[in-house]
Amino acid sequence: MQHQPRAQRNGTEGDGAKLNGTEVATGGAAFGGERLAPEAAHGLGIGPILERFDGVRRIAVLRGGGLGDVMFAVPAIDALAAAYPEAEITLLGTEAHAALFGGRPGPVHRIEPLPLAEGVRPGPEDPEAVEDFMERMRARKFDLAVQLHGGGRHSNPFLLRLGARHTVGTRTEDAAALERTIPYLYYQHEVLRALEVVGLAGAAPAALQPQLAPLPDEEELASEWLDPGRPSLVTIHPGATDPRRRWPASSFARVAAQAAADGSQVLLVGDDSDVPLAEEVVALAREHADDGGSIRSAAGRLTLAELSAVLRASDVMLGNDSGPRHLAQAVGTPTVGIYWVGNLIMAGPLGRTLHRVHLSWTTHCPQCGADVTQVGWTAPHCGHAFALTEQVRAEDVYADLAQLRATSLLLRGK
Repeated sequence: MQHQPRAQRNGTEGDGAKLNGTEVATGGAAFGGERLAPEAAHGLGIGPILERFDGVRRIAVLRGGGLGDVMFAVPAIDALAAAYPEAEITLLGTEAHAALFGGRPGPVHRIEPLPLAEGVRPGPEDPEAVEDFMERMRARKFDLAVQLHGGGRHSNPFLLRLGARHTVGTRTEDAAALERTIPYLYYQHEVLRALEVVGLAGAAPAALQPQLAPLPDEEELASEWLDPGRPSLVTIHPGATDPRRRWPASSFARVAAQAAADGSQVLLVGDDSDVPLAEEVVALAREHADDGGSIRSAAGRLTLAELSAVLRASDVMLGNDSGPRHLAQAVGTPTVGIYWVGNLIMAGPLGRTLHRVHLSWTTHCPQCGADVTQVGWTAPHCGHAFALTEQVRAEDVYADLAQLRATSLLLRGK
């Protein structure tokens, strides 16, 4: 898959590697045996910005995972495109990433779907498919390979097999070393982590949040789902990969009913796995809405291109910490996000003019008292199912949604 160039969390692994020569000064000082780029003297980097590599014409970026995961990598890819304007950038990702970026202007020139491989893409590994992938990628003769896929326990050996002249990324203490690495520390914002990685290749940030250019047929893609009798559209995504990150359906329903009462069309979105939850929210919301017909679900019925178009057409998007919320932000739509505090550190929006967050401060399991701040990383799951975000109040969420719905088009860039 290809699309045209633009001019210019999955945190499943970690890193405790030590950097040599950590004394950093301005004006091209040495850092771990390397030289700092001039940009470092002006504080433009998230971390040190080292000198660029010479003769880079082909760049591979490893970032598998879901929709939100690839969104986190977009600013880093923008930075690489600005630092190496003559280079072709290949994203090693998934078919879904190809569907999202295909036909859309941006810094990615080509998307190569990853094979099923441990720690890189979940599923039963097919050694023959992995070897075929590696053979094709080695034939591309990449000059630079960038690992943005976790701490490197599995992804660094995978990246090294590409045979690129230069490699950069994060690593854990038990991960293979790349040419230039920084420690993977779990609680860091994923966008900033990726920007810190590409700084190792001399790429200063060009943007601090993901931005996706509109599709040429965007209005047509969204038109089927718009109600001309209700010009205000509120989109809701109630799902999340981790069930504990899901705000209760009853809370989403209360906000949906209030939005409908105030004259908005409310559209539930999500993939096939979100269909039952979206239908539950619609049913609950209609019990409290005078005009239940203004609340409906498109979950499981939208392609990624259609989803991005619908999100861009929305006045506000409400969701958990999940891919659709990150996509809504990237296409320029104000969002209200429901976050557990740990997820906010790693994936929250940086600004508050167009994006609001409502936090749960839960740090221990309400049933057994287990510390949940490291679950999924260094500590085992206690086994109890509960919503981390249940304490967030629907009335507070709707107050922000109503305020953002009235945000001027100028601030929204439309």
